Amino acid sequence: MLMGVRFTQAFTKLVLACLVACFALSASSVVAQQPVVVELFTSEGCSSCPPADALLSRLDRQPVAGAELVVLSEHVDYWNHLGWKDPYSSHFFSDRQSAYAERFGSLSVYTPQVVVDGANEFVGSNSGSANGAFVQALRAPKIPVYLSSVTLEHTNIVRAHIETGSLPDSFGLGEVEVYAVIALNHAESRVSNGENGGRTLAHTAVVRNFTKVGTLRKGQSFAQDVLLKVDAGADANNLRLIALLQEPRQGRVVGATVEFVGAK
Repeated sequence: MLMGVRFTQAFTKLVLACLVACFALSASSVVAQQPVVVELFTSEGCSSCPPADALLSRLDRQPVAGAELVVLSEHVDYWNHLGWKDPYSSHFFSDRQSAYAERFGSLSVYTPQVVVDGANEFVGSNSGSANGAFVQALRAPKIPVYLSSVTLEHTNIVRAHIETGSLPDSFGLGEVEVYAVIALNHAESRVSNGENGGRTLAHTAVVRNFTKVGTLRKGQSFAQDVLLKVDAGADANNLRLIALLQEPRQGRVVGATVEFVGAK
């Protein structure tokens, strides 16, 4: 009888040890996910863009080990005069792409273009270039970013709380900019004119609001509630909120995270 009790106690300890080990392994796997921001500059007026849109959709399904790919579809407006006005386009994204072109020493902008972590650019449909950029991005240190209390209020306001870790001296920066971004999980258009006339196009993580909400300074952390406008009547289940940290003058992205607004 005593031997049976000892066996039961030993077995219980073994089970508990296994559970603790499994929990630790699971926790380490979560921590190991390095955020990598993937910005696609695209347009429904560009016949070369649908393959890049499709690649971004595949990347959103998280195929890269060790990475949390934070994808953004940013529709430029300089194709709009060629027969089709992209309903998701904004001059803001054209200006953002132009700022990257200046940083990269490019003489012009083009679509589809992907920019990874504000540090590497390539043709947006080139999966080989994407893989190389991800390898490089995973080596770069990042500052932790957290989103909480994410809710949709009054059908067109997203409320959330953003917190970050501190900006360490090792980054060599006096400050970084804090951005909050609202994107549609999925969007679709039936294009009637232009280069894609007659096609139905699908998009992932279509940015609808890209706002600077503060500044993270060296040796300090950042914590703030934010309110962001979205299209009236927005569906919480089709919205995601991204928080990202970027060097001033649209430099390297040094932190990011994403939360799905409708997730429970």
